[in-house]
Formats: sequence, structure tokens, C-alpha cells
Amino acid sequence: MSSEVHVDEDVADEEWTNPLRDPRDRRLPRIAGPCGIVIFGVTGDLSRKKLIPAIYDLANRGLLPPGFALIGFGRRKWDHEDFAEFAKQCAKERSRTKFREDVWERLAEGLRFVTGTFDGEEGFDSLAETLDELGSAGKTAGNIAFYLSIPPDDFPVVCRQLDRTGVAKPGHDSWRRVVIEKPFGHDLDSARELNDVVAAVFPEKSVFRIDHYLGKETVQNIMALRFANQLFEPVWNSNYVDHVQITMAEDIGLGGRAGYYDGIGAARDVIQNHLIQLMALVAMEEPINFSAAALREEKIKVLESAALAEPIEDTTARGVYGAGWQGSEKVLGLHEEEGYDPNSTTETFAAITLEVHNRRWGGVPFYLRTGKRLGRRVTEIAVVFARAPHLPFDSTMTEELGSNALVIRVQPDEGVTLRFGSKTPGTTMEVRDVSMDFDYGESFTVDSPEAYERLILDVLLGAPSLFPESREVELSWMLLDPVLDEWASRGRPETYPAGTWGPSSADKMLQRDGRSWRRP
Repeated sequence: MSSEVHVDEDVADEEWTNPLRDPRDRRLPRIAGPCGIVIFGVTGDLSRKKLIPAIYDLANRGLLPPGFALIGFGRRKWDHEDFAEFAKQCAKERSRTKFREDVWERLAEGLRFVTGTFDGEEGFDSLAETLDELGSAGKTAGNIAFYLSIPPDDFPVVCRQLDRTGVAKPGHDSWRRVVIEKPFGHDLDSARELNDVVAAVFPEKSVFRIDHYLGKETVQNIMALRFANQLFEPVWNSNYVDHVQITMAEDIGLGGRAGYYDGIGAARDVIQNHLIQLMALVAMEEPINFSAAALREEKIKVLESAALAEPIEDTTARGVYGAGWQGSEKVLGLHEEEGYDPNSTTETFAAITLEVHNRRWGGVPFYLRTGKRLGRRVTEIAVVFARAPHLPFDSTMTEELGSNALVIRVQPDEGVTLRFGSKTPGTTMEVRDVSMDFDYGESFTVDSPEAYERLILDVLLGAPSLFPESREVELSWMLLDPVLDEWASRGRPETYPAGTWGPSSADKMLQRDGRSWRRP
């Protein structure tokens, strides 16, 4: 008997190892300390489909601490058990990893719900009490992140409430952070006003402006592709690159979101944040290291040297989708959808041309486009190279040969494709395009983390590398505002049929330069 007791004591003295952690997993090697997240807008689509499942997946991978709390804030008259059941269903339906009851039960111990409205003091007073209780119980150690999954118009009132109750102020050995979803403002002036509102409550180092695209594995691979390989860096410049195309296409329409989307549009919703950030990663110089400060410094240099190609009426395009065929389905145009303002001039397709005025990229246009109801859902970056200076072939030998291109597929089929010319088999000299393809799903035996998993963990760890700072946001608006002003003076956007690749004005944008859009 004593021998058995002695063995148990030895086991108790051993350092506990989390069985969910794979020691070979170097993508997210750090575990957050005791902390909690308060989600405002917890019953919205983003929270249901992305945030709660991502939090569960982090817990399932052993990357959240035992003392973790998830606090939902909303109008519903829920008790903690109601919220726990709601969150469990979200995790079951949307989580990337297999749902495990034992993991959920441990996570559910820290779930709380606070009923309140953004302009009501009672809810925020109750939130302050809840956070104090969790801190006293050792759940969070006073470390709290506030996730504003709400419309930007509500940011100021929520920030003021957090300031009034004192919950935004960290303790001596604890931290408080705020996560802000895009769009961050609707122009430069409103972005600056929001920056001032948030800065009055949270210092810049505690503000995380989230762009989920920057958390995608393939976006991270841009830096590995460029800076870990000698193969690409020598040709990553205007001596060899003809132009760069960055595309984010969706095959869905607005549906019931027409009212929300009106006044925002494709340029504000996607180009200002996602695509300009991707451009900065493609164009930036090599940082001295991958610290947040070094990465941001290089991205800011790109944005400061970027400018719109002139004249704007010829180097930009916008459109709105009309009725058409999406695959085998007949779909309505935006004008026929419920909730759409027939007098609206909000675009569902936007394209702009940027130039980066530095030695590396002088003379290389960056074409950025996004749209809804396009040919297929895809996000990709295509670095298109100049044609060889001398082709010792007659025209028939190379009539099927295009330009060499390096294509980084961000979604849905993450990977990289290199397109180049090769002789076709046979006795004649005929050259056509072939591709070498790298696919994440085939090359690695593990699934890539969902973008929100990486970003939420980075917030809890205080690692801001993937989050744009206020200067980046303002520089992006400086690039886009002249386009929006020009469009506002030109009436309605051009209509394009659903299922196509946008309005004819987008094709003319590139045709003026003797180029054409790549068909993803």
C-alpha cells in the first residue's frame, strides 16, 4: 500500500504535460497566460462563425490557459447557462478541430454572459463586477481583451463606457487590450476621429486593429517565400517584374446585407485594408527581423511611397452586379435584392492602380481589384514578369505562350503556382505555358490554423506583428480617398452581369497599358 502511495506522490510531483500539445508544432508554440476575452456583438455572424469556434480550437490545441474566461455582452436576457449552450452549438458547428466534450467542459467553466446595451450604464457596471469576480477567483489574473465585433459607429460609445467604469485600465501586473474589426472609419477624417477616441482610452500598444487576411497561412508565406529563398529576391523588382495583380473575388451577392453594405462598398470594405496590406507585404523591403516594429516600419515605407496612378478616371473602375448566372443558378441583380436603395451609388466591384515610387518598384503598376458575384471565389497575388527580351522563335512557335508569373493563392486552395514556358512534345518547336504547383494541403500533413486562431492568440500574447497600427490605417485612407471623391462626382457605377469578372471599364484599365487581367 505504501509503495502505491509513493508512486502516486511521484506522479504528482512530475511536471504536467498537456497531451494536446504536439512538441513538433512550431507554428503557435506559445501558450497564453491567465486571461479573458469580452466579446461585444457576441450573437452576430462574426462571433458565431469565427470567434467562438476559433477560441474552442485554441483550447482544443492546448493553447489557452486553464484560467481562461469568455464573456459575452449583448441585449439578450440570457443567464450564463444560456450563453454556454449557444457557444457550444457554435463550436460544434464551426470548429476546425474535432469537438471534444472534456475540452468543452473545461472551457465552459469560464463562460459568462452580461446583459446590456451600449448606451446603458447598468450593463457595463455589471460587466465591471463580472471581471472583478473572475479576477478574484484566479481565472484571468486581471488580463482582459475587449473584442469590438460591432459596427464602427458604436466604437466611441463602448470605449467611453469602458473608460467610465475603469475596466479599460490595467493593474500593476496585468494588461487590458482592445480588438477593433474593420472597416476602421469610412475616410481619412473619420479614421483619425476613431483613432483619437480609442487612443483616449487605450494606448497604441494595446490597440489591435484586426485584419483576418494577415492571419492566413499563405499571407505569412509571402515573407518566407521572399526572404528565405535566394531564388526569388534577385528578380523581385522592376528589372524583371512587369506588373502585379492582387485579386479578391467572391461568388456570392449581398443577400440580406444590402442595407448594411450601402454606403460602404467594395473599395472601403476590401481594398482599404485587405488588398493594400497585401500590396505592402509584396512590395516591402527585407526587415531586419520579424518583430512587430520592424515589420510595421517596412510596410509604412511602402505606403508612404505609394501613389495612385493618374488620371484616376482611367486607372480605376467600379461596378455593381446585375442579374445573371452564378454557375447553374439564376441570380438577381443588386437592384432587385430586398433592402437595396434604388438610388444608391455604392459599388460591389472596385479596381484601382497604385504605383510605388522607389528604386525597387519604379514603373511597376500594382492592380488591385475586388468584387461580389464574380466568376469564382478566390484571393490571389500574381507577380507577372516581363517577357524575355529576345525570343528566337517565329510567332507560331510562341502564340500560346504568356508571361511568366508567380501566383500566391491565399484562398481557397492555399499554395503557390509558378507559370513558365515549355516546349511541347513533338518534332516541332512549339512553346506553351505550364505550371509548377505547391499546395499546402498536399505538402503538409497538418491543417493550417484558421486565421482567427492565430490572431486571437496573438492578442492574448501581446504580439502585434500582424495588426496594422494607426499610421498604416491613415496612409491607406490617403490612397483611397481621392478615388472615392472622384467616383462620387461621376454618378452611378457600371452594371456587370453576375458570374462574370466585372465591368468592361476594369478591362479597359489594363488594355490602355497593353495588359489584361489574369483569369484565376
